[in-house]
Amino acid sequence: MGAISITDALKQVMESSGWKQRIHEIRLRRDWETIVGKTIARYTSELSLRNGRLTLGTSVAPLKQELHFAKDTIKQNINDHYKETVVIEVIIR
Repeated sequence: MGAISITDALKQVMESSGWKQRIHEIRLRRDWETIVGKTIARYTSELSLRNGRLTLGTSVAPLKQELHFAKDTIKQNINDHYKETVVIEVIIR
């Protein structure tokens, strides 16, 4: 059996335990304003990330429509920000 680095061991534990997804969600909440801007961040809620699906909501009808049109851009901006695939789908509620 070959030696494994501590970094690789931690990555394996995080992926197998589901912690990686939770850490992505925490980081996304922290960085949300930087990724989408102050206005969108202020009027969005219900931010959750489960199995690569980002769910967010807003009570502002025009913003909701705009978010529907910008789903692919939001997904791309998030993935570019973290330099890995974090979001595979954006769901607007």
